[in-house]
Amino acid sequence: MDLRPLCFVLMPFGLKKDPATGLGIDFDQIYETSIRPGIEAAGLEAMRADEERTGGIIHKPMFERLMLCDYAVADLTTANANVFYELGVRHAVRPSTTLAIFASQHKLPFDVDFLRALPYRLGERNRFGADEASSLTRDLARRLEDLKQLSTQSDVTDSPVFQLLKDYAAPDIAHLKTDVFRNRARYEADIKRQLADARADHNAEWLHSIETNLGDIGLIEAGILVDLFLSYRAVSDYQGMISLYENLPVELKNTVMMREQFGFALNRLGRRDEAVRVLEGVLSEQGPSSETCGLLGRIFKDRWVEAKKSGESFLAEGYLDQAIDMYRRGFEADIRDAYPGINAVTLLEIKGDEQSLASKDELLPVVRFAVKQRLSSSRADYWDYATLLELAVLSNDSSAVRKSLSDALSRVREVWEPKTTANNLRLIQESRAARSQEADWLGQVIDTLDREKTL
Repeated sequence: MDLRPLCFVLMPFGLKKDPATGLGIDFDQIYETSIRPGIEAAGLEAMRADEERTGGIIHKPMFERLMLCDYAVADLTTANANVFYELGVRHAVRPSTTLAIFASQHKLPFDVDFLRALPYRLGERNRFGADEASSLTRDLARRLEDLKQLSTQSDVTDSPVFQLLKDYAAPDIAHLKTDVFRNRARYEADIKRQLADARADHNAEWLHSIETNLGDIGLIEAGILVDLFLSYRAVSDYQGMISLYENLPVELKNTVMMREQFGFALNRLGRRDEAVRVLEGVLSEQGPSSETCGLLGRIFKDRWVEAKKSGESFLAEGYLDQAIDMYRRGFEADIRDAYPGINAVTLLEIKGDEQSLASKDELLPVVRFAVKQRLSSSRADYWDYATLLELAVLSNDSSAVRKSLSDALSRVREVWEPKTTANNLRLIQESRAARSQEADWLGQVIDTLDREKTL
């Protein structure tokens, strides 16, 4: 059994915008290339929070980890609200063994000197390269080694709560079943590794086996349930998503992210009326967002395709207008998210009347700017290059089509990704053919994507 002390890491997930410059900071890269190696170099076992996967829910296992992990590292860069809340909880229950870190060139909302926080460097445009990573790994390991030494001294504290309130007493950690907690935390980490392996293998049966072995869903950590839910999506098991959702604890079931993905799964199974009710409920409560509007746009787009195939031309036109409107609302809600924008542009091209084409020409450069901004500040994924591919097709730029197609295919993660792009391009091809605008090169692009999705 691994008996290394546990070190809980409180930090943002994924790419987060720097409030000062608007540039992205890739916190996943910082964790994987520096924070985790630094913790392990100090003889500790790293364990990261799951707030991103759980939609920001602060749940029982989170509190347990904040209280019971032997050490904690909190990255305060960008002043993330969840991280500050979790740090406050940690300081309220642990007099010592908590280390704050932050990117030195980014201003924090308060003076962190009293925390003896560890600064680290980001490179140009917030990049985190090999030099920055090795520096933080080394400094972090050294500071954690110091904390290990200081933890043996009962009068040493790093929590401002215990420093300022002399009569304040910490809870008796020894009576909180730390061994049980440690075993369960490692069990949960093992489950997450199994889920990742099942996704990589595109194995829905494996996911169902994992779910069965979990036992009572109500006793399982929210992070694992969200991971399982999204794993079913990754392998296109939409019924698995729905069945799991219906058994979730009510507090998790009612979160925006889970309701949005429930609506997504309902639509993929053709239960469009139910999907619309779920997503319109989110929209009425939370207001427009790129995700909710994008999912609703997809439902109306699917209805348009179905009505068109059945020869209901007037109904099809109505659904097409609803899809365009919803995608535009989603893009206007957050122009950093190019997904609803590219769909709006594509459907305006497909509609093809003079007003729609004029709107397409007006919106297209804004969408291109949005995706290029993302490309300049993060590790690009398949959808970034698929969006550039679609924009190049819409602009009839054959050289850009070739480059974006190569970039997109080299970044395919799930088999359904090129299928989605091929379907979109096929709709453009059909609409252009109806206007006698044939292009052999577009058919070749679609054939290439179709071959990729069968690999």
